[in-house]
Amino acid sequence: MEKLLGEGHFFEGPRWHEGAWYVSDLYAHQVRRVTEDGKPEDWAAAPGQPSGLGWLPDGSMLVVSMLDRQVLRRRPDGQVVRHADLSVASAHPINDMVVDAHGRAYVATFGFDLFAGGQPEPGEVLRVDPDGTVSVAAGGLCFANGMVVTPENDTLIVAETFGSRFTAFTIADDGTLTDRRVWGQLGRAPSYESIETIVDTDFAPDGCVLDAEGHIWVADALHGRACRVAPGGAIVDEVRAPGGLGLYACTLGGSDGRSLLLCTAPSFADHERKAAREAELYVHRVAVPRNDSRP
Repeated sequence: MEKLLGEGHFFEGPRWHEGAWYVSDLYAHQVRRVTEDGKPEDWAAAPGQPSGLGWLPDGSMLVVSMLDRQVLRRRPDGQVVRHADLSVASAHPINDMVVDAHGRAYVATFGFDLFAGGQPEPGEVLRVDPDGTVSVAAGGLCFANGMVVTPENDTLIVAETFGSRFTAFTIADDGTLTDRRVWGQLGRAPSYESIETIVDTDFAPDGCVLDAEGHIWVADALHGRACRVAPGGAIVDEVRAPGGLGLYACTLGGSDGRSLLLCTAPSFADHERKAAREAELYVHRVAVPRNDSRP
């Protein structure tokens, strides 16, 4: 495992796109482009706190702006504009995102205010069509978080962080989600009574990516590791964050697709991360590369 970049506040939403890494630094309010050898560049500002990233067919980048519940669009000329307003559809922060081959963005919602210690409530996945129209794609999710779309563009798989599972949906031709099923139960699903009970789980799936054998590499946000998970939920490989750090998201990329990028930090508490620059990116080499899935 090699360190790629340090001195971030909190890295999230890692992506590999057209020969470079992209990653959101939440409390720096910046999306950064990072070369394969670790040289960073500020790429897009998101004052409302950036998270999930994706690309439209025309090459524009979409950026989740968490706190003001917007999806921003960075045009190919570098200008950042609003793509969609999700504030009417979600009263609480929005989170990760995946953009499918048709330019439809699926955006995860918290369902409650985690950082303010709010009463836990199920959240939703919202769909943003290419014209910016917003609709509810799926509800009743236990903190929807990282998502992947299969190479055939026919299945969306959602990490439910406080459900300790992956839930899959069939994507219809119009983007509607149907045929809800459990793709894999990873651990013990906690009670949703309070903040204290929802973290009482042995696996909290967060940012994730699909590999060429149909397995998912996923960060375990409460236990400092990334795991390779087979369909059905069996854990077949595991990587620990160095130095006892937390590990909150991962993706596959690099020139041969076999570099697993890991987003690490000492904690995910916002008041701690805002005040420090202790987040780091690491690269771990794996045997099975990414495929043509999204992100």
